[in-house]
Amino acid sequence: MFTGLIQDIGKVESADAGADGARLRIATALAKEIALGDSVAVNGACLTAVAVDEAGFETEAMNQTLAVTALGGVEPGARVNLELAMQANDRLGGHIVQGHVDGVGEVLAVEDDGFARRLRVGLGPELARYAVDKGSITLSGVSLTIADLGDSWLDVSLIPETLERTNLGDLTAGSNLNVECDIVAKYVERLLAPFAGKERT
Repeated sequence: MFTGLIQDIGKVESADAGADGARLRIATALAKEIALGDSVAVNGACLTAVAVDEAGFETEAMNQTLAVTALGGVEPGARVNLELAMQANDRLGGHIVQGHVDGVGEVLAVEDDGFARRLRVGLGPELARYAVDKGSITLSGVSLTIADLGDSWLDVSLIPETLERTNLGDLTAGSNLNVECDIVAKYVERLLAPFAGKERT
């Protein structure tokens, strides 16, 4: 489990993709804290460290992961948000993030808003259904609050601290990013589905 608070921006040193999946080599200052087999959220996708040294780690993304995330478009030199798995005694500073990406959103617009920057992200109906005004959303692994909401889009506002500590400042209109919806919304929908459309007696 993760919190959506990014601990480092890693640099992709290699990205080898083929019919069987992809293998990424990522340089990061967090390497000394990563052990073989550890879970690491890479742009919000929970991946396993399959090789580690003092300068970075390697991880593999299977075809299923590539199909539902934007990781397939990551190239050498790209900056990626990294977060290590939450420990039981950590503060939950963001919100509950599983690292299970629900789909890919597209940046529709980027605008300055005072000292902040506002992103509008387009969502398909399978993602938009879980978005709630002032609710939580995870974009590229970053825990954010929804500032505004439409039928097929949402806005988030990024403070300077977020722009400095994550790769969200690199985004431009047309960029794709991983989206993880609030797990609470998904459980509520699942639990209430049998009662949908039924009158209470």
